[in-house]
Amino acid sequence: MTDLEYQNLAETLLARIEARCDQLNESTDADIDNQRVGGMVTLAFADGSQVIVNLQKPLQEVWLAARSGGYHYRHDGQVWRDTKTNEEFYERLTASVSEHARMPLVFSA
Repeated sequence: MTDLEYQNLAETLLARIEARCDQLNESTDADIDNQRVGGMVTLAFADGSQVIVNLQKPLQEVWLAARSGGYHYRHDGQVWRDTKTNEEFYERLTASVSEHARMPLVFSA
């Protein structure tokens, strides 16, 4: 994948996360404070915990850090997949955000 293709896919991913947080804040009691600085989105929760998604441009990866651990994702041509477990990015994001928010929430492509 070219650097431009990576950048477009990764930027789309971050924008979707931000938009979904806004939707969840409007439709649920989740109260997710999302802030974006460059290639990083920080999701902060009422208990002070955070989920962080950031771009690793030199590696063409997206990294997710949460209470449950750190995860590295590469785009396989269709979706972002964990480099170790092959788990799809939105599956882990959904599980992590639900854990931090203490309520079931869903993120998808």
